[in-house]
Amino acid sequence: MIVNMSERATDQEITHIIERIREAGYQPHVTRGVERTIVAAVGNGRRHEIEALQVAPGVETVVPIAQPFKLVSRQVKPERSVVNVGGVAIGGLGVVVIAGPCSVESREQLLSTAQAVKRAGATMLRGGAYKPRTSPYDFQGLGIEALKILREARDESGLPVVTEVMSTEDVDIICEHAEMLQVGARNMQNFALLRRLATINKPVLLKRGPSATVKEWLLAAEYLLAGGNNQVVLCERGIKTFETEMRNTLDLAAVALARDLSHLPVIADPSHGTGKQSLIAAVSRAAVAVGADGLMIEVHPCPERALSDGPQSLDFAGFEKVMRAIASPLRGVAVSAAPAEVA
Repeated sequence: MIVNMSERATDQEITHIIERIREAGYQPHVTRGVERTIVAAVGNGRRHEIEALQVAPGVETVVPIAQPFKLVSRQVKPERSVVNVGGVAIGGLGVVVIAGPCSVESREQLLSTAQAVKRAGATMLRGGAYKPRTSPYDFQGLGIEALKILREARDESGLPVVTEVMSTEDVDIICEHAEMLQVGARNMQNFALLRRLATINKPVLLKRGPSATVKEWLLAAEYLLAGGNNQVVLCERGIKTFETEMRNTLDLAAVALARDLSHLPVIADPSHGTGKQSLIAAVSRAAVAVGADGLMIEVHPCPERALSDGPQSLDFAGFEKVMRAIASPLRGVAVSAAPAEVA
């Protein structure tokens, strides 16, 4: 349930509603907008007691939340959230571009990539330290060594770092080296990991699972917000379909739908979404056109020598071409480092 306070509601009246929601067995979540305050009653409690708040002083309306995801819903927070990652605002006016290799393979590889993507206009650096691979014989990442290289690359380039976390045991060490933690597609419904990440004071990038519905994706985000972490960015990275010519099918409609249903920023990953270098520029432009707040693109100094995801990685010249292709008068790649409202 949502309790919409009137524009003239006093702090005392708002506090009273918060206390009554707790008494009814719900957890109150307060959103203070420019004009009014919304108090959401989340959980399982005595619904009739919340409905009765319609007549309480300062209350304008009491309405049910239509979706199973509550805190993620735009009913609870009509204004779009902006997530600040090391000074980069995701969800602001510009399009954030996150670029870098699938895996950190060496110090030279990552440092050269960081400088190249920054020159081309990228605003964040990606790189895998721990890699979930389909085959146990494939390259699994350099682990802590990669995290140290990522931190060095951040210090030299000034680009905030995002890297994937696969286990609850790795959360603390990754927090020491990265500005943002990524939940990969395979872990979207790893609820133990989501609950752990809900307790940290770091932004989380939540990728959609390859067979997940948009509702399941948003419910996974709900775990993070319900646990106390509202610094969440959604990432559409392609789903499994009957198509065999691409690695995945990038669901552009899901980008628009997620932005319609949720206040969270939404970015797209055209690298995993297609698996083909030749499609990344066109799909990137399409993602921006449907409203994506950012893009995540894999870049490698020499894709043919990449230890993982070479066929979908761009070289430096290819990335520069993509950056030029996605620039537009309506939605440029410039990023404001001072968000108006930080989630």
